[in-house]
Amino acid sequence: MAKAYWVSAYRAVKDADKLAAYAKLAGPVIAAGGGRFLARGLPAKVYEHGLSERTVLIEFDSVEQATSAHDSPAYQAALAALGDGAERDLRIIEGV
Repeated sequence: MAKAYWVSAYRAVKDADKLAAYAKLAGPVIAAGGGRFLARGLPAKVYEHGLSERTVLIEFDSVEQATSAHDSPAYQAALAALGDGAERDLRIIEGV
């Protein structure tokens, strides 16, 4: 079974306090769901049409595991805490 990667790019952070509340809730939920944080922060370098925006990369053992973590009630509570505090693009992609 191929690993899966949760890639989240923050297009805008509108409320740092809401983002902090989200992170406090989401980190433990993602880890409990089998997620392993591989990278997070601003890019060291951007090329082509890349944007210098906060990005988070999380590895899971499968797409099903990543989807289950995202759809869990505990993660949905973290998203509720984030609310309109950030504009993000979140994707779950299967490894090769």
